[in-house]
Parts: sequence; C-alpha cells; structure tokens
Amino acid sequence: MRKWTIPSILLLLFLLALIPDQGRNIQAKAEDESDKLVDPPKVEEKLGAVPNGLSTDSDVAKREAESISKRSLRNNAEKFEFQAEVSRLMDIIINSLYSNKDIFLRELISNASDALDKIRFLSLTDKEVLGEGDNTKLEIQIKLDKEKKILSLRDRGIGMTKEDLIKNLGTIAKSGTSAFVEKMQTSGDLNLIGQFGVGFYSVYLVADYVEVISKHNDDKQYVWESKADGAFAISEDTWNEPLGRGTEIRLHLRDEAGEYLEESKLKELVKKYSEFINFPIYIWASKEVDVDVPADDDDSSDEEEKAEKEEETEKSESESESEDEDEDSEKKPKTKTVKETTFEWELLNDVKAIWLRNPKEVTEEEYAKFYHSLVKDFSDEKPLAWSHFNAEGDVEFKAVLFVPPKAPHDLYESYYNTNKANLKLYVRRVFISDEFDELLPKYLNFLKGLVDSDTLPLNVSREMLQQHSSLKTIKKKLIRKALDMIRKIAEEDPDESTGKDKKDVEKFSDDDDKKGQYTKFWNEFGKSIKLGIIEDAANRNRLAKLLRFESTKSDGKLTSLDQYISRMKAGQKDIFYITGANKEQLEKSPFLERLKKKNYEVIFFTDPVDEYLMQYLMDYEDKKFQNVSKEGLKLGKDTKDKELKESFKELTKWWKGALASENVDDVKVSNRLDNTPCVVVTSKYGWSANMERIMQSQTLSDASKQAYMRGKRVLEINPRHPIIKELRERVVKDPEDAGVQQTAQLIYQTALMESGFSLNDPKDFASRIYSTVKSSLNISPDAAVEEEDDVEETDADTEMKESSAAKEDVDTEYSGKDEL
Repeated sequence: MRKWTIPSILLLLFLLALIPDQGRNIQAKAEDESDKLVDPPKVEEKLGAVPNGLSTDSDVAKREAESISKRSLRNNAEKFEFQAEVSRLMDIIINSLYSNKDIFLRELISNASDALDKIRFLSLTDKEVLGEGDNTKLEIQIKLDKEKKILSLRDRGIGMTKEDLIKNLGTIAKSGTSAFVEKMQTSGDLNLIGQFGVGFYSVYLVADYVEVISKHNDDKQYVWESKADGAFAISEDTWNEPLGRGTEIRLHLRDEAGEYLEESKLKELVKKYSEFINFPIYIWASKEVDVDVPADDDDSSDEEEKAEKEEETEKSESESESEDEDEDSEKKPKTKTVKETTFEWELLNDVKAIWLRNPKEVTEEEYAKFYHSLVKDFSDEKPLAWSHFNAEGDVEFKAVLFVPPKAPHDLYESYYNTNKANLKLYVRRVFISDEFDELLPKYLNFLKGLVDSDTLPLNVSREMLQQHSSLKTIKKKLIRKALDMIRKIAEEDPDESTGKDKKDVEKFSDDDDKKGQYTKFWNEFGKSIKLGIIEDAANRNRLAKLLRFESTKSDGKLTSLDQYISRMKAGQKDIFYITGANKEQLEKSPFLERLKKKNYEVIFFTDPVDEYLMQYLMDYEDKKFQNVSKEGLKLGKDTKDKELKESFKELTKWWKGALASENVDDVKVSNRLDNTPCVVVTSKYGWSANMERIMQSQTLSDASKQAYMRGKRVLEINPRHPIIKELRERVVKDPEDAGVQQTAQLIYQTALMESGFSLNDPKDFASRIYSTVKSSLNISPDAAVEEEDDVEETDADTEMKESSAAKEDVDTEYSGKDEL
C-alpha cells in the first residue's frame, strides 16, 4: 500500500493544476464571444443628415428591440451598484413624494428646460458652444412609439458627461436612504428643482426600464440605463444616432401606463404643467390629410364612363376647345382622393409667460388673451381688473391677479366646505399646484391668477410647501395687492366720483369703459368683501372702504362709508343703519320716521350676511355704528324729554305690568317715532327682529337653544300720538278696565308685527282684531255664529255617492292598465 500512496498523491496534484487553467480559458472564450455578439456595428454616415434625432436604422431598431425585450443591462457596459436600498428609496418616491403619476412629464420637461437654460447662459460669452445647424435650436421634442411602448423626450441642452451621468443620476441613492429621509423631514434647503436624481426618478412611476442618452461638448456620447433594481450601467454610445449635443430620455412604459402613449394625454399634461416653459415644446403629432393617388382600373371604371359623357357634351358645345381638352385629359393620369396619416412637429406652448415681462410693456389685449388662456374662458368679456407686480424681499416672486367679469354660479354654495383655490403656483414657469388655499384667504377665492417664484422652498415632490413662514409672507403681499386692485376699480369709475375733486371727475369722465365697473363688481362679488370683514381682522378697515350699500339719500345708487361720513350732519357721532328683508320694507319702517324728519341718513342692509357683518364692524373712522331698531339711539337733546317721560310714567308702569307674560323688559317713551303709536326694539347686544327671522329659517335651527340670544324687547311709545294720549287718560281713570287692557295688548301685538317680529300666538291676535271689528260695527261681543242646519242624508244620496265612488275606482284601474 505504501508503494502506491506516493504516486497517487502526485497524480491528484497534477489533475488539480490543470482544472483552473481550463476554467480560465473557458471563461475568457465566453467573454470574447459575448463581446463579439453584443458589440453593435458603427452607425452609417448618412444617418447624420436625418432631420430629427429620434430615429435609427432598421438593423439597430431590431437589435434594440431584442435588448429591450430582455430588459437586461448591456454586457459590455460599465456597471454600478446603488449605494442605498433602492426598494426603500422607490417606496418613498412613489408612495410618499408623488401623489399622482402625471407629474413625471413635468419633471422631465423641467429638467430639459434647465439644461437649455445652462447652454444658453454659456452661449452669452461663447457662441461656439451652440454649434451649427439644428444644435442651435433650443427646444424640447416629445415622440411616441406605440408599438414598442416607448416615450422619448429630447432636449438640445448642455448634455452630460460620463461623470455627470454617474453623479447626477445617482444623487439620491448615493446619499443613502436614511439621510434622504432625514433631509425630507427637516426644514433644510431641498430646492433640488431641475437636478437629476430627484424629479428624474419619478419616471419609474410609469416605466420599468429607462435609457438616458446624453452628449456633452466636452465628452463622447454615453448611454445610462437602469431598471431601478439596485444597479445602473453606463456605456459609450456607438449605435444610436449622434445627438450633436443634449439629452434624450427613453421610457419603456409599463403595461398599466398605456395612457401615456396617447398624444391627447401628453398634450393635456404639457398644457397643464409646462405651458409657460421658456423654450418651445414640440410633439411628433399625427394628422389626416387628403392625398391624390393614382386610381386603379377597377375602381375608376365608373368614373371613366362619366368622364366620357362629360367630354362628349363639352365637344358638342365647343369643338374648337374640345381638341385641347382631349389632349390635356390624355396627358393627365387618373387619380382619386384618399385619407393619409402624416406626422409633423406640433408646438404645444404658444402662450407666453407675460408675468416675466415689464408690466408697462404688456397691452390690455395681451392681458385679456392671457386671462382667457389661463382660466380656459374663451368668452369675449374682459376681466374687470388685473394686477401685475414683482415682490422682492425675503421671498421673491412675480404674480398676476385677475378679477373675473362674472362670479361662478356656485361661488358661495360650498364656501366653507371647499379647499379649491383659483390661484396657480408656478416655480420657474413650471406649474406646481392650484390647491394651495393658503396663498389667498377664502373670501378672495374668486380671484384668478398665478404666482411664480424662483426662490420658493419646496420639498422634493414640489407639491407641498416646506416653510410656512414663506407662505405667510406671500399671502400678506397678495392680499394687499388684491385689495389695492379692487380699490382701483372704484377710483377709476366715474360713478364713484361723488365727493372727489373736480379734476378727478374730469379725469375719468371721458372713460366710458370704466363707468359702472365697480357697481358690476359689487353685484358679483360684494358678498366676498363682507365675508372678508368678518374673517380678516387685520384688513378689516381696508375692506370697509370697499363696502357699498343703498341709503335714504343715495337715490337708488350704491354709496360708500366715506361718502356717508361726508354727508353726516354736524354733531352726528354715529353711523345709522337698519337691517331687513328688502329695501321697500325698510323705507316704510317706523324706525326711520324721526330720523328722516331730522334729515339723518340711514344705511339699508338687506343681505342676510349683513347681520353677521355688523357684529364685527363695530366702528369706522372713529364713528360707531348704531342699529336704529335697537336701544341706544341718540338724536340730540330735547328739553321736553324729561317732562314727557314724567307725564307718561304711570302709563309705562301700568303697560309693563300688563305685558308681563309677553317677555317685555320695559316700556319707554320713544325718541324715534313720528306718526306711529309705538314700536318694539331689542337690546343693543341681542338679536334684531331680522336676525331672529334669519335664524328661525335655518334648516337645523333649535328654538330652545336660540332663546338666550334673543334680545330683550322694549316697547317704545310715541307720546305725541292721539292713541297713546287717549290710552293714558283711560288708564288714569280705571287701570282695571278690561277693554283698556285688551286694547293695550292689541296695540303691542300690532307694534310687534310692524317691527318685524313674528307672533307667538297668531290666533290670539286674530281674535282681538275680530273683537275690535265687532265693536266698530256695534255688534254685541256676545253675538254668536249662526249654526248650520243639520240635514240627514237620504238612501238615494248614499247610493249615488257609492256609485260615483265605484266609477272613479274603475276609471283609475283602466288608467293604470293604459300606463302599463
């Protein structure tokens, strides 16, 4: 055994030494074969003359189709591993950052726009960087391949070197998932707009394989490719058409993202998000045209017969011309018209971003055209006003605000239940969102317009603002500009010239377009101004200047608080107003009798929201507001007031006791009546009669819970009225007289109704009226109603009723069958 042991060991060692060499040879051979198979042929020279940069020759297309179908990275490409956990990363992007898939196109166009901006900036100092021919065209092109499910987007921007592709397209991954999440949750500067590695990764919302072909002036053309599965590869591009300069991104769309292969969908997204990008955006669009093609013999047999008949007719009409026509007809080939699909580049963003221009250089027609494009309103009506301004400071932005000519029909129907704002937010001309209700308060949500900021800090998704302090600054400036714009409508309206200097009147008298504009604005959006006074305490006084209303001296026209104050009597300290259902009722109100007689002006508030408005608008220009239907009305001192109160003291005391059951707090001598015997007023801080009516009409109102808000009622009597004088005499003679008590009760109920209140017991009031009518007609109070004679029904009457009822049942049955 020992003799064979040593030779066996030597043999095994020899065999083991041979195996590694063979393995290495096999591997080397496989790699050589692999390189030979994958390495594509060079691109033909004539491809450089192709006008668009998104086409390839047939061999390359076939080879690329095979590669795409396998969805594998090229073997000869230099491969890189993502540093972070990609599955976690994509989960963050898809589920946390982007709320809808549509924004992938917005991100790609924004990146392309930034690349074009960079090359344009470099060309200012070195024009040679743009190159020649098509390379000088700074534009973005979108193209579709429905068969291969490829969406391509190309720009002629600065392009990327190999190093740029590695660095820019790996930014998020290389930073690490944990670090990325940490940045997202802090208030740090994450304004990565336009940089690859952030918005770029939104492409994986719709694509499962992405190619980025890029050419920089300082490097060769490279291809970056990845499936976002943990690795990406970069290789020198020797098979695609030379780009010259720029970047082309090819998205191999998922099956569920088929909608993005439709031209209409892409056009819609470009119009929505990228309409105001500073560079032209084209799409390779299809359209049908009529084309004349040679007609087949079979198809044109009937046409030939008709042509021959027509030729014979023409010959008979003029022989001299027929010979020439025959010669021409023989020379011309016979054709037919068919529909043919053609493709051409279609411009998608033809509306210019006028907010980037100087406001002095923009015409009214351009503002009107831009408004109609922005709000998709293609009527002939111009906006009532607009404000175009630049804001500088901590947050810089440009904005254009418009006042629409008409209010939407549902503007106030869901006022507190909707978060929709009509202000669009842009960042570098890229649409971000129109759901930022924090940009303007709700009462200004009727305004249309946009805000564009280059410095606005956003989080990665561009869908939520990161710093609320910036929002507050923008909101404050927008409100101020919006109110100035509305105030300017009033200042330029000749109808608002009351109380102005003659020069100002002459200045606007010739401008017929401005006449009546503020009245039109108020009729459409006046309620919004009132809601603003309720909601916006900081701007309450500025909004109050915009208030308009009718009054006892406005002659049916709208007037302002400033105009009211200019007409106030000497010594008048309060601004008088009254609330009610409509102007006609208020003009006849007994509360105005003494005020009209003394030439005081009273404001009419007839909108239900006015009751809430006056709870917040307590004063204006150091003048207090006084509701003339409530306690506390002062019309100057009268020397006879004390004497009158003393002379009617017994009556007021007696009447208060008689009305104890009616919840009357007091009976006083009035200083506001002239022709009316008495009225019922409420306490200063309680509900008025009009407010009670409004609250009772609420769908979910609860009378028991509203009781504590009802004001205490006070009966005010007119000491100069003959009814009151006579009642005082009767009370002095016999306070226990039942007739006097009933009369006092009737007078109170009548005053209650005339003052706008509803009666608790209408039946009792009606009975008292009928009793009074009896008395005036000298009818005894005990007179009874004549009873009706009871007539017994006969059998014949009963049978007749039964037969008629049976007949009605039969008719009903037949009508039911007819309907069936």
